[in-house]
Amino acid sequence: MGNVLWIIVVLLVIGWIFGFLVFPAIGGIIHILLVIAVIMIIYQLLTGRKV
Repeated sequence: MGNVLWIIVVLLVIGWIFGFLVFPAIGGIIHILLVIAVIMIIYQLLTGRKV
């Protein structure tokens, strides 16, 4: 499950950069999803549990 989370984060970062440069409105939505993914990774690292 951890590998899937990293894949999602990478896809969101790529989508965020693309959205930020091409479609600013969509970039904001992807930015929110990226922040949620980063929070999940930090939670996973701090608790040592698999999400």
